[in-house]
This record gives sequence, structure tokens and C-alpha cells, in this order.
Amino acid sequence: MPDASRFPRSSPYWPVVSHPQLRRVLPGLAVSALGDGMAVVAVTWLAIELAPPGQHGTWIALAMAAYSVPSAVGTVVFGRLLRGRGGARLAGWDAILRACALAAIPLAHLAGVLTIGLYVVLLAASALLHSWGSAGRFTLIAELLPQRHHLPANAVLGTIAGFATIVGPPLAGILIGWVGPVWVIAIDAATFAALALTYRLALPAVASAPRAEHGAARTAGFAVIRRNPALFGLLVLSFGFFFLFGPVYVAMPIHVTDDLHASATLLGIFYTAFGVGGLVGGVVAGYLRRWPLRVTTIGIVVGFGTTMLPLGLGAPLGVSLPAFALAGLIWAPYMSTSMALFQRSTSTDQLPAVLAANGAILVLAVPLGTMVGGPLVGAVGARPALLLCAVAIVALGLVAGGFAIPRRSARTPGDRTGTEVSARR
Repeated sequence: MPDASRFPRSSPYWPVVSHPQLRRVLPGLAVSALGDGMAVVAVTWLAIELAPPGQHGTWIALAMAAYSVPSAVGTVVFGRLLRGRGGARLAGWDAILRACALAAIPLAHLAGVLTIGLYVVLLAASALLHSWGSAGRFTLIAELLPQRHHLPANAVLGTIAGFATIVGPPLAGILIGWVGPVWVIAIDAATFAALALTYRLALPAVASAPRAEHGAARTAGFAVIRRNPALFGLLVLSFGFFFLFGPVYVAMPIHVTDDLHASATLLGIFYTAFGVGGLVGGVVAGYLRRWPLRVTTIGIVVGFGTTMLPLGLGAPLGVSLPAFALAGLIWAPYMSTSMALFQRSTSTDQLPAVLAANGAILVLAVPLGTMVGGPLVGAVGARPALLLCAVAIVALGLVAGGFAIPRRSARTPGDRTGTEVSARR
């Protein structure tokens, strides 16, 4: 009988959770992710309380956009200042800004000056360094771990986020009923403060990476991606994938109410199934490290679109609900594999700017897709819109595969050996 005590050490996650620096950072990341999971509900609920009557929908949309979209602006505006900084420093500064800007919301509430306009401005300020913070986390992984452990480490971050999206919203609902949404946002601010403190105390002080030369372009990360066909193709694939998923957020509620004649409870069940599938997929992602990353990433896109087809085809609930859960499972490893491709293809000094540029583009993809979803659903209906999205996602993956297969076939044995040697470093 195999020794059960050896199982954790044989897991691809063991080198990540046992790493002397990362194991001290992961609890802070988990606490912060839970705070963000609660904020998804609290941000919208406080917008409802602050917005003038009859304008709830507009201000909810503005508040949710303000909590993420300004990171695209921050990528360019702070490009010269932050380019060349280490991963821990970037992630720590993002956490500090988030903590301060979000803490200003309950303080303004106590002072009696919190208006819906000020609320949206503070949310926007909290998001300015978000792309840099995300880039910092994945850069930290590349700085601390050898290449063969990047995918499991990325999967750990994805699993933490997936768990938070399941636990955070219901916990927020309970706390909002008890203390109100403004204090849930205060809790979110406290979790970011704890994360910033974790980066400051848990990681040893290291020398800064070489600073960018004077006058370096603020868009240097975009330039690196543009000059690298593999990275540019990955960015196009990711943007298309997320953009085509955007209309699902519009179509799903209408599909449930108009086509299935069901209540919001069923919509919640669909999203819960997707979230549970995503949590399982996040755990599975670390075991894909021996799979060819580029092929796997493209296969995820094709597989996800395929599992969305039952919804668009009007399959019975007993088929469409498990298919939606399977879609969540397939979706979850995408960020882990795509980030591993960036980590593998970019030097650590360029990686923060490249990942921040990637994040700045992707943060716009789902909102833009959601905006298109409204007219699309209005023109063709919810179920046909879901079908169109599913078919388009499958087609996107197949086209990407058509470009990637010739490139993969053109590699020489020497190139492959070099890659394998690099992976073992």
C-alpha cells in the first residue's frame, strides 16, 4: 500500500505551498480575495442606496465599471514609474492604494459627505493600480519559482479567487443585512491592508530591478507584446474569448426568465454550478503542467464553447445545468495556462509591464462584450444569443489552433530540447 503521507509532497502544489516565502504570502492573498468576493455584492448594494430614485441601473453599472476598468488607464499613466519594479513591490502598492481608497468610503459615510458621485470616484481610484498589482503577483511567482512550478502556482492563485467568488457573495449578503454595505466595503479595505502588510513583512527586502531608462515609453509592455507574435496571438485569443463571454451575463437572466419561465433562484443555481465547476477546474489546473501549454490553452477555448452549446440549443435542464458546470471547470485553468505562457516567454524584468499591458486590455473585454450583449439579445433573443456566443467561441479556438499548429510543427528538435532544458532550470 502506498504511503499516504507522501501524497502531499507528490502533489504539484507542494513546492508552491511549502515555499518559504510564498507560504507566508498565500494567507494574505486568501483573505484579500475573500474581501473582494464580498465587495462584488457590497459595491452594487451601496450604489443602490446612494443612487437617486429611478437611476439605480445607471449608477450600478458605473460603480461596477469603476471598480475595475480604471486599471487600464493606470497601466499607461504609471508605466514609466512602475516599469522595472519587482513583483512584491507592485502587488504591495496596489494593495495599499486599494486599502486607502476603499477605507475613504466608510470615512466619508461617517462624515456625512458620501454621495454617489464621490463613491464612484473612490472606487475608480482604488482600481488604478489593479493591472500592475495582478502583474506583480504573477511576476513574483516567476521570480521565486522555477519554470516547471509556474503553472501550479498560477493555479493556486486561481483556486483562491474561485473559492472567494463562491463564499464571498453569500457572506456579504449576511453582513449587509447585519451592518450595511458600507461596512462590508470597510472590511474589504481592511483585507487589502492586511495583504499590503503581508507583502511588507513576509518577503525579504530585495534589491530593485534595474529601473527603466529615462524617457522610456509608458506603453513599453504593449510594445513587447506587439513585437512577439506568440504573445500578440495569445492576447488576441484572450480578448476574443472574454469578449464573446460578455453577452452571457445579459443573456442568462433573460433566458432563465423568458425561455425557461423560472425565477432568480434557478439563475443562482446556474452561477453556483459554474462557480463550483470553476473551483474544481482551478485545482485540476496544476496537474496540466506536463501538457503542451499553448495547445492546452487553445483547447480550453474550444472546450468551453462546446460545453456552452446545450444552453443555446435549448437542451433540457438536466443537460444544460451540468454542461454549464463543466464549462466552469474548463474555463478555470485558462488564466493559469495563459499566465504561464507569458511567464515562459518574457524575461522577469519585462514581465510586470507585459502582464500589466495584458491585464489592461483584458479588463475591457468582458464589459465591452456585455455592452454588445444588450442589443444582441434584443435583436435575436436570449437563447439564440447564447448559441451565437458558443459557436463564435468554438470558431475562435479553431482559428487559433489553425495558426498555432503550423508554428508548433515548424519547431526543430533543437528548439524543443532548449525549451525542455529551460523548463528544468
